[in-house]
Amino acid sequence: MNKIVLSAVAALTIGALSASAGGVKLYSDTDGQVFTSAGEGRTEIKDSGTSVSAKASKLKFSGKHYLGFTYKNKEELSAADGGLKAERKTGNFEMRRNYLQVKAYLLEDPKSYLRVTLDASYTESKANDDGKNPSNYAQVYVKYAYLYLNDILPFTGVELGMVHRPWADYEQGQGWKMRSISKVFSEGTAHLLNSSDLGFNFRTKTDYFTSELGIFNGEGYHGSNGDETKIGTGVSAEWRLTGAMLGNGTKKRKVTKDTYADASFFGQYNADNSKNEVKNDAGGEEAYDYTILGVHAVYNMPNFLIAAQYVSSDNDGSEIGAGTSKYNGTGYSINATARFGDKKEYSVIARYDDWEAENEALDEKYQTNTAIYGVAWRQNKNVKWLLSGESYRADDHKSYKGKATQDWDAAMVTAEIKW
Repeated sequence: MNKIVLSAVAALTIGALSASAGGVKLYSDTDGQVFTSAGEGRTEIKDSGTSVSAKASKLKFSGKHYLGFTYKNKEELSAADGGLKAERKTGNFEMRRNYLQVKAYLLEDPKSYLRVTLDASYTESKANDDGKNPSNYAQVYVKYAYLYLNDILPFTGVELGMVHRPWADYEQGQGWKMRSISKVFSEGTAHLLNSSDLGFNFRTKTDYFTSELGIFNGEGYHGSNGDETKIGTGVSAEWRLTGAMLGNGTKKRKVTKDTYADASFFGQYNADNSKNEVKNDAGGEEAYDYTILGVHAVYNMPNFLIAAQYVSSDNDGSEIGAGTSKYNGTGYSINATARFGDKKEYSVIARYDDWEAENEALDEKYQTNTAIYGVAWRQNKNVKWLLSGESYRADDHKSYKGKATQDWDAAMVTAEIKW
């Protein structure tokens, strides 16, 4: 049996080499042994492979998958008085991210390409016409679809299409490497932005300075385009300016091997955003502008990472709409990671978020905070396992965004897979 298995492995290995060797023939006998020459009792192994072709010099495929299980203990609240009603405990398997990505290299410049990334995740559908039985289903959407042109300006390339927005992707890569268990602060706890949108993004890299500057629709990849008959007709100007104080800004850094220290100023001015509407005096909806400003600093060495940030958001609609404080408030976040092992494969993680939203029309503030903690094991370059907990607390269970807030605690098991 071992001989047959080894022969099969040899056949696969030699078969892979035969394509480049150009004409190597393989033969097998009745015992499953593989030979490179014909002989009595040996049968030629025919190649039945399927060809792959494209009008590109190279295609590069990759995938990213966050799979897990979450147990959550949530306090159910009465919307009428905000009082504690009951506890509800749930346990669910989750597909938090399921990327399939291809890069097609179409131009003479080997660093320019077309990228398309599809993401499939479970979401809750709308209820039926009778208001009952909402169901979960897998939804596939385009997360990224852009043409990247390298060095169209000195040290600068540009993304065109459904592109990265300047902030979230940077923080995920340099300051918070645990996206499989939680989004970054401004996308998660504060709910101010997301990571991709239609538009263009200029990306600059030098040794001591990096930046991203772009114009976008502003609603994000889940949003819809506006026109003159409805809200959401404005665009969003967004930026990230980062000082790479140790002079390695052009390097593709690895947190387990490199030491770096960055200080960033980021933000956006988002005009007439369709997610930021307020009922006007005539009973219709009117969109308002909002501005995000933030500062962030991170220091990383192979054994340790620490990062902190402060974010302020000003929503013009909060001065008018009595029912909203969306996109209006201030907050901060701090996170740290300690790494151990010969290859820094073990990690202990901790993060604390504090966000205070303000409804200026009602002169009310809504305080929330989130604590995240856990351990991680990187099994190899493709697979990482995480065991983590998360606690969310809302100040006095006040109504926020039109509904009563809920405290909850969660325990999570996560497999983070990349290939």
